[in-house]
Amino acid sequence: MFARATSQLVRHAPRVGMRTYADAPMAFTMASQAQVFYKDANVRQVDVPSFSGSFGILPNHVPSLAVLKPGVITVFESDGSAKKYFVSSGTITINEDSSVQVLAEEAAELEHLDLGAAREALSKAQSEANAATTETAKAEALIAVEVAEEVVKAAESG
Repeated sequence: MFARATSQLVRHAPRVGMRTYADAPMAFTMASQAQVFYKDANVRQVDVPSFSGSFGILPNHVPSLAVLKPGVITVFESDGSAKKYFVSSGTITINEDSSVQVLAEEAAELEHLDLGAAREALSKAQSEANAATTETAKAEALIAVEVAEEVVKAAESG
């Protein structure tokens, strides 16, 4: 039994670590309240942060619905290039026809984030969280802190 498992592993070893893409097209739409970033664009892959964990989407992905958490979305375009966007929150829908829609509350290209402004927003949000006197105000301030922390991380990485 061990010999059979080992031979299968050895046969498949050359493929380990290789990234391949499905040949099927994947229509991708991404928009925020202020801007449309993609509209039915043919992309290879989309990596998204969600509350159930970060995951990658390829053509023929199982249909799903997820809630985005603050973080970075990476879009691998048809030419192989990658573009990164920060999203504050929103939803992602993966349809049976391989189309994908990201609807973000707020989104920005990573290269447009201002690290200084992000750090200032984080400091302000932390001050508001410390000064909050009601549970509602505290919860709202902690959400702002979480988003600001992720913006700072994204700006530092971009």
